[in-house]
Amino acid sequence: MKSLNSSAIRSAFAILLGLILILWPEVAVTYLVISIGVCFIIPGIFSLLAYFTRKRIEGEPDPIFPIDGAGSILFGACLVLMPQFFVNFLMYILGFVLLIAGIQQVYSLIIARKWSIVPLGFYIIPTLILITGIMILAYPFSAATQTFTIFGAAILIYGCTELINWYKFRQK
Repeated sequence: MKSLNSSAIRSAFAILLGLILILWPEVAVTYLVISIGVCFIIPGIFSLLAYFTRKRIEGEPDPIFPIDGAGSILFGACLVLMPQFFVNFLMYILGFVLLIAGIQQVYSLIIARKWSIVPLGFYIIPTLILITGIMILAYPFSAATQTFTIFGAAILIYGCTELINWYKFRQK
């Protein structure tokens, strides 16, 4: 069975995330922070479970307590219990993600020019994504829901253009 290309998977997730952020920006802010918190809690739990359920071998020193696992659980719990506090920081992170995504798309198109003709129109959307990332970084606190709607639209456009670019340049 042929595996999916990472560009196709990345674009599908970007399209899904973009739709969610456009349709429900108010709750998406809170749930995104809570989801990030859960993503910190789960590995921390596994780390602590591995420490407490390990087999003790006589003659071997005990491993060091997984402080990083406990810290991961505590940080995740803070994110889950106080999501609004972390929304302010999230604006900067999301602006940075758009900035990196725009740069990555422009760079990919520049690289694609080595083996194919890339029309100038292909650079418009990545440039707009890049500008949106800069705008979110410049004005993160003006309105979180509008920022998430803008971010959702930009990430949706990013996903669509990534899918188009993947389809157009996959043979090369």
